[in-house]
Amino acid sequence: MAQADSSAGARRTIVTSALPYINGVKHLGNLVGSLLPADVYTRFLRQRAEDVVYICGTDEHGTPAELSAQAEGLPVREYCDKYWRIQKDIYERFSIEFDFFGRTSAPETHEETQQVFIELHQRGFVVEREMEQLYCEDDARYLPDRFVHGECPQCGSPDARGDQCENCGKLLDPGDLVNPRCHADPAHRLAVRVEKHLFLDLPALQDKVAAWLDTKQHWPTTTLGIARGFLKEGLQERCITRSLEWGVAVPLRGYEDKVFYVWFDAPMGYIGITRQWAAQVKGSSEAWRPYWFEADTRLVQFMGKDNVPFHTVTWPATLLGADQGFITAEIIKGFHWLQYEGGKFSTSKGRGIFSDDAIELFPADYWRYYLLSVAPEKADTNFTWKGFQGAVNKDLADVLGNLLSRVARFIVRYFDGRVPPVGPQGLGETERETLATFAGHERDFGAALEACEMAAAIRSLRAAWASGNKYLDLCEPWNLRKTDMDACGTVLNTCVHLIRRSAVLGSPVVPRLAQGILDALGLSDLDPTQVRSAELGENDLSGHVIPEQQEPLVRKIEDETIEELQQRFVGGG
Repeated sequence: MAQADSSAGARRTIVTSALPYINGVKHLGNLVGSLLPADVYTRFLRQRAEDVVYICGTDEHGTPAELSAQAEGLPVREYCDKYWRIQKDIYERFSIEFDFFGRTSAPETHEETQQVFIELHQRGFVVEREMEQLYCEDDARYLPDRFVHGECPQCGSPDARGDQCENCGKLLDPGDLVNPRCHADPAHRLAVRVEKHLFLDLPALQDKVAAWLDTKQHWPTTTLGIARGFLKEGLQERCITRSLEWGVAVPLRGYEDKVFYVWFDAPMGYIGITRQWAAQVKGSSEAWRPYWFEADTRLVQFMGKDNVPFHTVTWPATLLGADQGFITAEIIKGFHWLQYEGGKFSTSKGRGIFSDDAIELFPADYWRYYLLSVAPEKADTNFTWKGFQGAVNKDLADVLGNLLSRVARFIVRYFDGRVPPVGPQGLGETERETLATFAGHERDFGAALEACEMAAAIRSLRAAWASGNKYLDLCEPWNLRKTDMDACGTVLNTCVHLIRRSAVLGSPVVPRLAQGILDALGLSDLDPTQVRSAELGENDLSGHVIPEQQEPLVRKIEDETIEELQQRFVGGG
């Protein structure tokens, strides 16, 4: 696994993606809405030799974990152990390269959560309130927010959750819902009971959050709009405790039977998991501190829009109120929803393809490239099987793979597998223009990733790859071979240079294909995450032996396969 480069002068960045909840396997929308763009961004920074650490892990507390464990007949700890391993394995198969994939149930997160609470309580930002809670008579338990559904009081959506309406984004308490019902069984009898709970005094912290938000005008429009909307409404006290067994214990007399609300402790998991990384990977109990306390560290976070309110308002209020010196986010990249063939992904209805099935069907890079090309950055976007097929067949096979195949086979056949040198006449105007065009797309690609604009980066990447094919078709080395071998050699030498640069450029997005290109060029000893793009003369491969080509870089997907998959994952109900 790649490690952070701590060389002097390197910009220090900690990257996080929204912590996937422990229950079950996630669909492709979860992948493109946080994990995948965070990985690409991290790889991009590593390629530039920056000091970067990518932290993620499973969010394991709360009643959903308890109930899911009960459904599988497992103790909740064993259930979490099982699905941590399952999720970690799936993400690794998608080439998601975390520096550390940890867990919020680890002691480090418990310690950080309890300490920040103590600071908030001592500073007067925690208040005690009586709270009406829904109690399920049939299950003999208080219902967690997400297990209460009903009509949203703001937009009227009939299936809002007790913590938030996914339709309009409004933060809710179960008692706010109209006609609340038990999500597990609407026929269950509900009763209202009154309990004492602890609340984060967000109104007292609103001015701090507003002043902090004023420094974030560079944030993506989606993120900034959501955050401003919540502040405009006026912040309300937010309950931070729950009557559950599984979670972080509340270190306060009288609350021994309660744990922290999962949304209070989950963001502290970023810090706790960084501590796990420091101890288990770096072998130091202190190596995590510069990433969370040094003012010149950038915290860059990726998440779906449902997580944005908590990361732009609630968690910053927590950190600002506790005033322990933790850094706050420099960039928060929020994503809209990825739809599946015009509708929602649904586990219960078997609608849509989930990550475990996806990685069994096709190589990771096929998914990485297509999903980023339709990343829902400014609005909801749509996964379609035809779109996936087109991205693989037209872009990865016909553009990237085709250039490699045509050039390598030609050199093997007509030049004994050795890259011919640039002819004595040197580079012509066509070569200089092509190299300049490619370099321009490289700059656009880098600028897009620096701004965390994934779809724009993919457009620039494809354009760079396409410029090599355009050059090859324009110069027609198959004809030059018959009339001017020096000119033919110049074209092929330039093409090999462009192919290698294409691998280097694309390695954050399609790391395995990038390595496959280097393997096909006989450059397996080079690491595409370390090779720098340079002028042709600085990377001259004249005389280098290219192996005889065996398998195609990318295999096209047939129409019959797509039709079968459309039927397989259409779902029912």
